[in-house]
Amino acid sequence: MTDLHSPEATAAASTHRQVRYRDRQTGDIVAERVPGESLLRWLYGTTAGSLFFRAALNRPLCSRLCGWWQQSSWTRRQIRPFTERYRINLEELEHPLDEYTSFNDFFIRRLKPDTRPCDPDPERLLSPADGKVLVYPQLEPGAKLPVKSGTLTADALLAWAIDPISYRNGAALVVRLAPYDYHRFHFPADGQAGETRMIEGDFHSVNPLALAREPNIFCYNRRNVCELQTSTFGKIAYIEVGALNVASIVQTYAPGPCERGVEKGFFQFGGSTIVLLFEPGAITFDDDLVNDSANGLEVHVRTASGLGRRA
Repeated sequence: MTDLHSPEATAAASTHRQVRYRDRQTGDIVAERVPGESLLRWLYGTTAGSLFFRAALNRPLCSRLCGWWQQSSWTRRQIRPFTERYRINLEELEHPLDEYTSFNDFFIRRLKPDTRPCDPDPERLLSPADGKVLVYPQLEPGAKLPVKSGTLTADALLAWAIDPISYRNGAALVVRLAPYDYHRFHFPADGQAGETRMIEGDFHSVNPLALAREPNIFCYNRRNVCELQTSTFGKIAYIEVGALNVASIVQTYAPGPCERGVEKGFFQFGGSTIVLLFEPGAITFDDDLVNDSANGLEVHVRTASGLGRRA
C-alpha cells in the first residue's frame, strides 16, 4: 500500500485548494471542475457564508424552491451549455438533447440500454451509480474519513432506522455523485430489497470542499435507508444521502426481489452520495480502490462496474 505521507499521495489526494480524483477508465489523475465552486468556498470558508447557509440554504423550503425552479421550462436553456462545460457524452442519452423539457428533466435522464453493462461475474459487487468512490475495508469504532477528521460509523449513518449492530466493524463503500453525473442509482447485487425509510437531516453539500469543513456531513444530512438481503454479500445497508439543493430522492423500485444492475431510484437536482454498509467479512474490495482510498484519493467509476468480490 502506498505510504500515506509519500509525495505521490500528497500530490494525488484532494485538498482544501483543489479536488482531485483518479479516472478508473483512463488511470489519469484529474482536477475536478466543481459546479458552484466559488459559492461552496464562500459557504464553507467564511463566517458570513456559514451564517447564510444555516439561515437560508439549510431549509427544506429552499430545496423545494430550487427543485421547482429546475423543473420549469425556463431552465431548458441551461442544458446545452452545461453538457459542453462538463463534456457529457450525448451519445449515451436515451433521448436527443432538445427533447428534455427542463434542466431537471435532463438531470434525471436515463441512458441508452447497454451503456452501463454489468460486470459478468456474479460474485462481483456492482457500483450502484456513476461517481467517485472511497472504500473502507473495515469500519473500526471511530473510523475516520480520509478528507479530515469526521467519523464514519454504522450507528451514526443508520440512526436506528435499521439495526446497525450487524454492520459494526464491517466495510463501507461511498459513491459521491457530482451534479454532472448520471443520477439514477441501481442495485449492486441480487437479493431481496426491504422498504425505504427516511431519516430527517440537513442539506449540506457533499463535495470534499464542504467535507473538509463539516466532516460529519453524511451523518448530518437527510437520507434514505434500505436493507438488502443478498446471497453473495449477506445483508447490505443501502443509504442515499441528499445534499445541497437536492429537491428529493425518488424510489422507483418495489420492495421484494431485486436484480443486480436494475434501477432502484434517482436523485432530483443537486449533488448527492450513496453509502453501502456490509457485514464483517462479507466483501473484499479491489486493491486499486483500497490503495487510493487509504490515500484519500477518490476514484471515478461507472454504474454496474465491478468494485469487489465476496470475501
